[in-house]
Amino acid sequence: MNDTYVEVMVARKKNPLVGIGRTACYVLSVIFFLLGIVSSGVLIVIAAALAAVAYFVFPRLDIEYEYLYIDREISIDKIMSKEKRKNVYTVDLNKMECIAPVNSHELDSYKARNLKVYDFTSLEEDAKVYSIVYETGREGTVLVNFEPNEEMLRAIKNVFPRKVMDI
Repeated sequence: MNDTYVEVMVARKKNPLVGIGRTACYVLSVIFFLLGIVSSGVLIVIAAALAAVAYFVFPRLDIEYEYLYIDREISIDKIMSKEKRKNVYTVDLNKMECIAPVNSHELDSYKARNLKVYDFTSLEEDAKVYSIVYETGREGTVLVNFEPNEEMLRAIKNVFPRKVMDI
C-alpha cells in the first residue's frame, strides 16, 4: 500500500505565570512544612497538597501537539510534559469542506455561523494557522485550527486539490 505519511510537531506557547505558580507552590510548601514542624500538623498537610499540585498539575500545562497525516486522515495528539500522549481529535478529510488560512475570506461564511472551533495551535502570533471546515455528523460543522507545514499541505492538496486554499 502506498500511504502518504507526514508528521508535524508544534509546541504550545508557554505561559510565564505557570513557572511562577509552580515556584510559588514549592516555596510555600517548604514554608508550610517548616511551620508545621514547629506548630501544628495541619500545615504539613497543606504543604503536601501544595507540593502535589506543583508536581502533578503544573507539568500537564506543558503542551505540544502532533499532527499525523496518514492517507486522507489527520490525527491530532496532545502531548503533556513530553511524557503522556492523548489523541484529542481525528479528521477524516473525506468529510471536510475546505482547508484555508485562518484569516482567509474563504472562511468568512463559516465564521458568521458561529461554528464550534477546536484550537490545536501553538498560540504564537507569527504562526501560519489553517482551519479545516469539517462535517462531523454528531456535532455538525466545526472549524479545526492547526499549524501544518508545507509538506503536509502539499500532501493533502495532492489528494484534494480543490479543497486546499492558498498554500
